[in-house]
Amino acid sequence: MKKKLLALLLGLTLCLSLAACGGDSAADSGAADTGAAEEGGDSGETVTLTVAASPTPHAVILEQCVPILAEQGIDLVINQYSDYVVPNTAVEDGDEDANYFQHLPYLEEFNETRGTHLVSVAGVHIEPMGIYAGRVESLEDLPDGAVIGIPNDPTNEGRALLLLEAQGLITLDDSSNLSATPNNIVDNPKNLQFEEIEAQTLPSSRPDLDLAVINSNYALGAGLNPTTDALAIESSDSPYVNVLVVKEGNEDNAAVQALVEALHSDTIRDFITEEFDGAVVPAF
Repeated sequence: MKKKLLALLLGLTLCLSLAACGGDSAADSGAADTGAAEEGGDSGETVTLTVAASPTPHAVILEQCVPILAEQGIDLVINQYSDYVVPNTAVEDGDEDANYFQHLPYLEEFNETRGTHLVSVAGVHIEPMGIYAGRVESLEDLPDGAVIGIPNDPTNEGRALLLLEAQGLITLDDSSNLSATPNNIVDNPKNLQFEEIEAQTLPSSRPDLDLAVINSNYALGAGLNPTTDALAIESSDSPYVNVLVVKEGNEDNAAVQALVEALHSDTIRDFITEEFDGAVVPAF
């Protein structure tokens, strides 16, 4: 009787051991199958690229890149901003992958004063800055002591003063100084007064100004056509090329480089030329 009971116990132990081994094999097989599925999913996964942009013309141009990148499995998400600071801090902090709203002198000045680590990966277009009528309809009718609105950020302020100098309204102590301020004016025959105003509010401030010097993106956003409404406009050799920007170290990101290629395509060149009729000029 004891022998039969011992044989029964040994048989039961052997069955349990085999079941356990079989269970491990099945689990291993299932894990391997799951890993293979995940690997296959990754290979076909859509990559998201977020870009901070001014509404016009930057976001408008980027919209034309959406279908181009979609064909490469990249979902281009465009987040619009109306100021000149947050798009840079958002890229620096990693909240946005890239931005497209600023020209190179502004980027360089921003890095220097804010300690950020942002780099240009592509020059895309130039937006000629213009002088627009406020209470005065022409440069010839500008009275003594007239009030002119100019952007209050360093590089665009200097840019506005250089444009006013080009019209013979003032003389600066150094015409190569892109960061000039009213303190750099050495000759002001009409005793012009300058109101330093946030760039985005200059179009709406025109009723309170005799003239306003406005960036083309804000002029376009306010329904102004720089080529027909501006009393004077920058020449086409302007150094203020608008650039696509990323945080240092992300220049070679595949999705970023795909966007660079799209922005430099004939499709986008033709779109800029036809859509903006000289108010925005391709820089590639």
